[in-house]
Amino acid sequence: MKIAHDAGTPQILIYHTHSLEGYADSIPGDRSTTVVGVGDYLTELLTQQYGYNVIHDTGEYDTIRDKAYSKAAPALEQILADNPGIDVVIDLHRDGVGENTRLVTNVNGTDMAKVMFFNGLSRTTKLGDIAYLYNPYIADNLAFSFQMQLAAAEYYPGYTRKIYLKGYRFNMHYCPKTLLVEVGAQTNTVQEAKNAMVPLADILNKVLSE
Repeated sequence: MKIAHDAGTPQILIYHTHSLEGYADSIPGDRSTTVVGVGDYLTELLTQQYGYNVIHDTGEYDTIRDKAYSKAAPALEQILADNPGIDVVIDLHRDGVGENTRLVTNVNGTDMAKVMFFNGLSRTTKLGDIAYLYNPYIADNLAFSFQMQLAAAEYYPGYTRKIYLKGYRFNMHYCPKTLLVEVGAQTNTVQEAKNAMVPLADILNKVLSE
């Protein structure tokens, strides 16, 4: 799972297929209070605390939500073409849950949103393998999620939800080390979501460097 090269060139890409996703106290029009702001903080931690070279793409792809993945794909392809050394791609999201559900845990005295790793399998029980959504890296994507889940269980018990598996592809076919991460839900606060980036950055570092 180790990063293949030093920080002389970009190593990690963070982006948001659904950049408009916000939290309970997000301020309309202020992107720093959406999942994009959470991505800013994760970028800051990975670069300043752990020394990684990170690109944070803040492009807006979900003005028409149903077309977000197809709209994000060309931008993602271009970034990866321009930066062929990128080893890790992270699509950072916020989940949607029932209004009475609060995905909160406490780590070392700090309340934070729970996170969930999400994987597309390019197959469904009904249809079997979906040929037009081929992903050569399904096993690699899953292995990355499993390693993250194991590290979280060891160092931050209760921090993660169960890994979620779904039938489609979710643009996870461009890079073997791809994560789709759900950071809390609409019932969490922005601060709870940002607080959750501290363990996430630490787990990423443990998996990618140790």
